[in-house]
Amino acid sequence: MKRTTVALSAAALLLPLSACGGSAEAGSGSTVTVTVGYQSKTINTVTAGTLLRSLGYFEKQLNALHDGHTYKVDWQDYATGAPITAQMTAGKIDIGSMGDFPLLLNAARGKQLDRPTHLVSATGYNLRGGLNTIVTAADSTLTSLKDLKGKKVSTSVGSAADGTLVRALQRAGIDPDKGISKLNQQPAVGASALSAGSVDALSQFVAWPALLAFQGKAKALYDGAQLNLPTFHGVTASEDFARQHPAALEAFLKAQAQATDYLNGHPVTAAEKVAEATGLPAEVVYLYNGAHGIATFNPALAPQLVSALKQDVAVLKSAKLTGDIDVDSFVDDQYVKKALGTSYTKRLAASPPPTASEVWPKGSEKTLSYKSPKQLLTYLAAHQDGIRAAYVADSTTGTLWFADKAVWVADGDRLLPFVTPATAQDYLSAHRGARTVSYREALERAS
Repeated sequence: MKRTTVALSAAALLLPLSACGGSAEAGSGSTVTVTVGYQSKTINTVTAGTLLRSLGYFEKQLNALHDGHTYKVDWQDYATGAPITAQMTAGKIDIGSMGDFPLLLNAARGKQLDRPTHLVSATGYNLRGGLNTIVTAADSTLTSLKDLKGKKVSTSVGSAADGTLVRALQRAGIDPDKGISKLNQQPAVGASALSAGSVDALSQFVAWPALLAFQGKAKALYDGAQLNLPTFHGVTASEDFARQHPAALEAFLKAQAQATDYLNGHPVTAAEKVAEATGLPAEVVYLYNGAHGIATFNPALAPQLVSALKQDVAVLKSAKLTGDIDVDSFVDDQYVKKALGTSYTKRLAASPPPTASEVWPKGSEKTLSYKSPKQLLTYLAAHQDGIRAAYVADSTTGTLWFADKAVWVADGDRLLPFVTPATAQDYLSAHRGARTVSYREALERAS
């Protein structure tokens, strides 16, 4: 587990208030260390983690406070949200970012241990649930959720990906507790298990499903957007820290907004920065965080997200992971409203960008967008050796996917992409005469 400290000096470590910003009252002239827990590879939190850190915006905002304190930032990188919550409730992390289900566990654990936390902003979201995907091995014969009955499925219990798995199985008429053999594994362990053939499927959050697909190790079985329920990631802060250092929390949220604007304004460059920091392929990062990516980045705590959080409580309760959670008291938008001022209302009303087909040419710092998948295929057919990545949106869910990994359907002159065989089959069942075609045939038909 990688943990890196930024701008911590030996002298600062000797100061009584430097261990954690919310651990004690800070007097004038003291050094305050703000400890931030983030997940570098959970790339829908990058505006509060990986990208924010690389841009240095938080440190700049803290340096601009001029309130008599010297601020240091300790960035701690984790694989999932659970250890961040453990450190927060131990008083060792002030600000953390994680997915919606871990956020609820964060709320429950904070209340239980009398170290309350609050959701103070959002990072990346998808209003249909497309941030979570169930994948199988590339050579698997499984084509639908019903094929998972009696199979071994890896996921991280208590994560948003586990929530997607539970809900999807229930809709398919499969008991999520008895109908499958569920293995509770860290994302990297589950990915290795899928590659080794020791599990039949993997349900995970970003960026694992697309990474495995991009590497040719997996293919999509279930698109989380089929649930049509919002999934999102957010920022949680210790109540002690927010009370003792409101200016520092406000500085963080201002910096997060700056990082959000940078990502939205420079999606290719942002993807490259995140790729460099995480070791993930930039093509995978861009699938989620690009101009028309699966995730939309906005720090505003939209009502749809809060409503989804309330619906998620029932899933965690049924898994006996928590009891009742007072979501309304956990959500606290006063800090982000103050940090963003008059721009908050505009951000709250903003809509996700429309879906589009997109190609990333080799050697280019810009991508090309097309109104239809067929137009994209026409370009790809003429430039097959000059393509870094190409993306298309599922024709029913809108979830972006790699063009060469999509399931293609020919319906007359139309060429339609789908993330999974199941969504393609639903279309075929409703459109007589339509048929699936290979990616190569789709290119030939478009050229």
